[in-house]
Amino acid sequence: MKGFFLFFCGLLFAWQAQAAPITVTDITGREVTLAQPAKRIILTQARHMPVLALLHPDPVSLIAGWSDEFKTAFVNEYEQYQKQFPAIRDIPTVGRHTAESFSVEQSLALRPDLVVLTARFAGLLPNQDPNESALIRRFEAAGVPVLIVDFFMDPLQNTVPSLKALGAAIGATERTQAFIDFYQEQMQAVQHRLQDLDEQERPPVFIHAHAGSTDCCNSPGTGTFNDMVRYAGGHNIGVDVLKTPTGKLNYEFINARNPHVYVATGTGAKRREQAGGLLIGTAIEPEQAQKSLQRVIQSNKLQHLRAVQQHNAHGIWHAFNDSPLHMIFIQALASWIHPQRMQGLSAQQTLDYVNQHFLTVPMQGTYIVDLPASGL
Repeated sequence: MKGFFLFFCGLLFAWQAQAAPITVTDITGREVTLAQPAKRIILTQARHMPVLALLHPDPVSLIAGWSDEFKTAFVNEYEQYQKQFPAIRDIPTVGRHTAESFSVEQSLALRPDLVVLTARFAGLLPNQDPNESALIRRFEAAGVPVLIVDFFMDPLQNTVPSLKALGAAIGATERTQAFIDFYQEQMQAVQHRLQDLDEQERPPVFIHAHAGSTDCCNSPGTGTFNDMVRYAGGHNIGVDVLKTPTGKLNYEFINARNPHVYVATGTGAKRREQAGGLLIGTAIEPEQAQKSLQRVIQSNKLQHLRAVQQHNAHGIWHAFNDSPLHMIFIQALASWIHPQRMQGLSAQQTLDYVNQHFLTVPMQGTYIVDLPASGL
């Protein structure tokens, strides 16, 4: 009888623990309470699907509705997920990747238990009170919790709290903490090697954003990429003249700044290849990526830059910038900017480890590429 009583008490305790509400704090300081781990999420920006894939063994099963951008802007990645999770084809679309196209009515009809969005998507300016967002108020009035995350606007500050909140909300605290520990270890590995760096030791770096898919030359100014270049020990030349997150630099300015490091970014989307852009990412072979990097440099008449002449020209997957995997972007940058300081640290090995230990759908393709030693 005593054994049965203890068994019954154990079951009761387990049920109570499972039924206990979950309260998390998002990046704005809002306390968000869920009755239980979220199982029907509205993902307002589907580009964050791989973030869920870091934290959950079946991320597709969590999505009740999403934007269409993972199917349209990340075609190769979508095909990879479809192979492993065919149910991804059946996820209802509730808008594109913009707030203007998003349908609250369609979302509510899907009976969500959590909405995940960014402050910008919610229409909030930096430091603005979240209660001023009409979008958030509509969901909360319907009894649907809303979680604000950020891996783009201020990723160096907001990535860890975003992961903690999201991981707790889906009941994946342990796996999330394991990834956070790894993330912080990799970021600190760069920081430790650069801790005594002087300002004079920051060489000029040219980030050629979405290289080749537009007229020369899109580049980051203030914000995300600039912060990452600085973290990696370089100086982003775009910030000298661009006071917005992105803009265009002309050849004369780029040449005059004499960048020591050239980094082209791009994706593997087929339309990019047709437009002459950098071909890199999921399902792309190394030789394809190298040839497209050569083509981008030549077509934009950048072959005479010091960085290219000294074989310090590279390509990298653009989508690292809105993901916790920006640690790979930063490690690659740091190794190109300060190769001697970064000995023993490999961005590719970091990506390999993430694939093996965290990502439910591993990233298969070429995400980092160097200009061949033979040059152009």
